[in-house]
Amino acid sequence: MSSKRDYYEVLGVGRSASQDEIKKAYRRLARQYHPDVNKSPDAEARFKEINEAYQVLSDQEKRATYDRFGHAGVQGRWGDVSDFGFGFGGFGDIFEDLFGFGPRTRTRRAPGRGADLRYDLTISFEEAVFGCERELEIPRYETCPRCRGSGAEPGTSPIRCPQCNGSGEVRRTQQSIFGSFINVTTCPRCGGEGEVVNTPCGECRGQKRVRVTRTISVKVPAGVDNGTQIRLAGEGEPGVYGGPPGNLYVVVSVKPHRYFRRQDNNVILELAINVAQAALGDEVTVPTLEGEEKLVIPAGTQTGKVFRLRGKGVPYLRRNGRGDQLVIVQVAVPTDLSDEQKRLFKDLAKTLGKEVIPQEEKSLLEKIVDFLKA
Repeated sequence: MSSKRDYYEVLGVGRSASQDEIKKAYRRLARQYHPDVNKSPDAEARFKEINEAYQVLSDQEKRATYDRFGHAGVQGRWGDVSDFGFGFGGFGDIFEDLFGFGPRTRTRRAPGRGADLRYDLTISFEEAVFGCERELEIPRYETCPRCRGSGAEPGTSPIRCPQCNGSGEVRRTQQSIFGSFINVTTCPRCGGEGEVVNTPCGECRGQKRVRVTRTISVKVPAGVDNGTQIRLAGEGEPGVYGGPPGNLYVVVSVKPHRYFRRQDNNVILELAINVAQAALGDEVTVPTLEGEEKLVIPAGTQTGKVFRLRGKGVPYLRRNGRGDQLVIVQVAVPTDLSDEQKRLFKDLAKTLGKEVIPQEEKSLLEKIVDFLKA
């Protein structure tokens, strides 16, 4: 008994399937199991099995014989139908020639957009908050000014490529089990240009463009943060054959500040006060991004208490207004007391008692979130 699977089962169609249904099933499976695409160990065997089934079922005479006599009826009469090689070429050939899609050569002299460029810009915390203007040195390729992009020395001109006769493509006829197919590839001599340069330009050496460094001014808007991208349209590399230039993307990186940290559009400042200030209250001076501000510390202030200075934060990037400055108080416990200070603290301790009250532990971020929700 034959160990081969039923051809209809291989293609996943019924015995009454039309030729169009068989062809559609074959195309779908061939795309799925072609060894250039499917890297599983059994892909090649499955692909051969699929092609063997299609070779029989796509031919009316072979199909009729197979329907009557099974595998034995077709293997002797037309040779070994399982001997279906891969002589039609690689993935691109079979899908472009057989199925009508796949890799194709680009249209000769079609306009092409220039490449985008990236510039990493590092600025200070204050520059990110208030904005700034910077001069950037951008290396990029530009059309050669000597040959104006022809690649040929002035006074000479490119000539038609003798290998492709100016088409930019080379065609070759290829034989397969399905007949003759024409495989179209980019001309190796002119690279698809359709023309070659016999006397290259002395400045660009026939490359049609030169590398230059341009000074470009960029305005950094107030409120940018790490990772903000600023797009400068048309400041990338030039397009080809009249295509538009690419863009320049300036990616911002902000240096950390000595005192301030940023959370969204708020500025965070941690302020250390002594136990006397916390217990009795005080008026202190705190730094802000625009100078110093007075802040009243109420009596009995605890570590983690948050005070808000409205409008002293970071401007919103795409709308009016600013965030706030949040001042988080840290009560500093003295570690180097004089004898007199120790005596005073001991006298105070006698009046305060020794009861210990457990406190809920919260992170700094949780305290800020609780404050903002209040």
